[in-house]
Amino acid sequence: MGFYLNPGSRKFQQSLNSEIYVDKTGLIGYTNSILNTRQQFICISRPRRFGKSMGAEMLAAYYGRGEDSSAMFTPFEIASHPSFTEHLNRYEVLFLNIQDFLSESKDMEDMIELITLRLTHELTQTYPEAAFRDVASLPLVMEDVSFANNSSFIVIIDEWDCIFRVHPHASTAQNRYLDFLRLFLKDKGYIALAYMTGILPIKKYGTHSALNMFYEFSMINQGNLARFTGFTQEEVQALCKRYNRDFSEMEAWYNGYELKDIAGKTYQIYSPRSVVQSLQMGRIGGYWTSTETYEALKVYIDLNYEGLRDTVTALIAGQGQIIDSSRFVNDMTTFNTSDDVLTLLVHLGYLGYRQSVTSSPFEGEVFIPNREIQKEFLNAMEGGCWPEALRAVAASRDLLKATWDKDAKAVARGIEEVHLETAHITYNSEAALSYTLSLAYFAARDYYTVVRELPSGKGFADLAFIPRQHHPEVPAMLIELKWDKGADTALTQIQEKRYPDALSEYQGTLLLVGISYDKETRKHECVIQQA
Repeated sequence: MGFYLNPGSRKFQQSLNSEIYVDKTGLIGYTNSILNTRQQFICISRPRRFGKSMGAEMLAAYYGRGEDSSAMFTPFEIASHPSFTEHLNRYEVLFLNIQDFLSESKDMEDMIELITLRLTHELTQTYPEAAFRDVASLPLVMEDVSFANNSSFIVIIDEWDCIFRVHPHASTAQNRYLDFLRLFLKDKGYIALAYMTGILPIKKYGTHSALNMFYEFSMINQGNLARFTGFTQEEVQALCKRYNRDFSEMEAWYNGYELKDIAGKTYQIYSPRSVVQSLQMGRIGGYWTSTETYEALKVYIDLNYEGLRDTVTALIAGQGQIIDSSRFVNDMTTFNTSDDVLTLLVHLGYLGYRQSVTSSPFEGEVFIPNREIQKEFLNAMEGGCWPEALRAVAASRDLLKATWDKDAKAVARGIEEVHLETAHITYNSEAALSYTLSLAYFAARDYYTVVRELPSGKGFADLAFIPRQHHPEVPAMLIELKWDKGADTALTQIQEKRYPDALSEYQGTLLLVGISYDKETRKHECVIQQA
């Protein structure tokens, strides 16, 4: 075993030794299927702390020569795959963590020289019998080793994109790095698989997008690898059962990344770090967001491209936003539209993404995936200059209490104040009224699961507030909205269309709330009735 050549299974063994390990060895079945094919180059981009390095270390332990790692994998999914023994410990694995090399280098030329020197040194020392044509050329040295041993290489590059994140404006150095990767990997017969991991997809740099041999799996489209991107809902449910934790709270705080595979199955993906830390610490907390300050998020929001702050305010209120991700060039500095910024936030993990039902493959809806991320957006808001939205959020607890107290006049007054604060938002439909209401009831998310257009009776309740397990003391609420009609009309619709039927199994108090807005008088009305 070496430092970079066939580094062995020690790092993956640490994952297996951990108190919580979720089996993701099924990924190996996929990589086995693309070995030595036109699909053998794959780039995996996910947010930080989503298990990228663990997956890379797992592949190194499975494929690398120098030790028998069969016993390590026998208890897991891959052991039942037909290709398990065929590829086990059969390849020369080169494992590079680019972050390590970058931290030791003064510039890009120094980093490339360092990578070349260390890899060629280890290869030539390990295989002195090979007839090396030029020990200063990494591609030639790899080719000579492959020919001498009749073997192929699997190249695993972790943190491949760190240069774009650490030095976002160093375009010359970035180009040089991409040239190096292309020379090292592209059209080389000694490569059986190249597996790169990072946060960003491959940089689009004109001719330098010629790392086009890579198939990319990102938070926009994970394809066949969707279930390996993080913890699935079924996996988190099993962990909550094992640790006797409340799954509904885990779901509210850490669920929300919706990824669809090529068969059309949608996976609800959770942040692995947040789930593990929550289980081990015995309480809910902001564990994923604690690895980076809110300043990183605030920087992008404060760019305010095309009224980006208004969009973010709507996202915080629970709205979605359709974006076109096709023009994003996969870096952290080139933004031409608000869609570019929002696409970056998807890749960073601050926004979820669901594919649009339109014909465009590049259109999708972004949204804030869970409570943990929502708190981070609030931190960014408080660190900036968003007085209107902040006042609306601050007043939301008073509005919620007024609803519980069935004080309809106070509710109407509170919603009207939020409307005035957000008057820059077009306010001429029930959809706009719904946006205002979502922001006005922001504090309700501490107590409720909020469902839009809940199927019930003969129609859909506009908003349903269903108490979470830890808050049985609060009443459930069904809210119907009417624009340019009376609040009584809204309440009548709740009753006539039997919306309470949707909560027929709920044993607690149920409040029926009708809210309306009159465009002529610019007044809100509210009627509250206990079912």
